[in-house]
Amino acid sequence: MEYAIAKVSTKGQIVIPSSLRDDVETGDEFLMIRDDGKIILKSMKSLAASLRDDLAFADAVEKAWQEHDKGRFKRSSKEDFLKELHAC
Repeated sequence: MEYAIAKVSTKGQIVIPSSLRDDVETGDEFLMIRDDGKIILKSMKSLAASLRDDLAFADAVEKAWQEHDKGRFKRSSKEDFLKELHAC
């Protein structure tokens, strides 16, 4: 196991220390998980495609609920809703 220490900037940014980023490239994405005082970073490159799809679906559903809660929603059939959801 490797470890390093990083600071949070005033903008909330954290630099991954060079000793830990030999296989990290500009533009890479990471899943961040907060769990009981820990923040875990998981490279999106290593996630299964199905998990990526599940995360995208969960994000779309969350955005839909936010729009609903703001009173900005429209009625549609189940089929139309699913077509629109799959287009995301």
